[in-house]
Amino acid sequence: MLTRLLISLCLLAPAGRIADKPITIYLIGDSTLSVKAIADYPETGWGMPFAYFFDETVRVDNRAMNGRSTGSFLTENRWQPIVDSLRPNDYVLIQFGHNDEVKTKKTYTTESEFRTNLLRYVNETRARKAHPVLITPVARRKFGAAGELEDTHAIYAELVRTVAAEQAVPLIDLDRQSQALLRQLGPDASKLLFNHLAPGEHPNYPSGRTDDTHFNELGARRMAELVLASLRPLTPDLTARLRQPVSGR
Repeated sequence: MLTRLLISLCLLAPAGRIADKPITIYLIGDSTLSVKAIADYPETGWGMPFAYFFDETVRVDNRAMNGRSTGSFLTENRWQPIVDSLRPNDYVLIQFGHNDEVKTKKTYTTESEFRTNLLRYVNETRARKAHPVLITPVARRKFGAAGELEDTHAIYAELVRTVAAEQAVPLIDLDRQSQALLRQLGPDASKLLFNHLAPGEHPNYPSGRTDDTHFNELGARRMAELVLASLRPLTPDLTARLRQPVSGR
């Protein structure tokens, strides 16, 4: 009787739903994708809207932290707990570079160290039968006097591309994609994606804010959309787990 009931439920359920096992997508990286405190709003990491793209079979666990590099994320023991929690078919989306490349920061990593750290993330993810995805660092908004967008991640973004190619890891080239978006918008309209505030405009920033690295809610959503668009052809199993529009809307 129980067997017949389970068979009937399988026939009535949408194709693939009962077979879908819950998975977790871990996000690791820096402030450009991290979850923000209320005191930081409207600053928003792209990982925040990204979490709402998927259905109930997917949990997005955003472990990205402000100011972290590939090195400090390891030395602060932020990576090992993720490794210990990984299950087969989970995903780890890896986006570093902003804090690795700045030589004046304590979080600076040499090019060799950056590559070694990326390889560790990839290899330890695969050892748990989970799936790594490498992401180049998202672009900064830096336009020159002639109105041309400057490439501020050239070396470290290329290192990510190289590791992805050598290790056959899916790559989301968010650096190039976000640069293309900023060029399309231009020096003025691109400000609408970043945490630019006039004095008195928001109580969290009474003196105003001019930040060309961190996004506001609109900018975070646009970057999350770029990540999702690239993720679709790379991971068809995740595409099948996207939220479906509610009928009648």
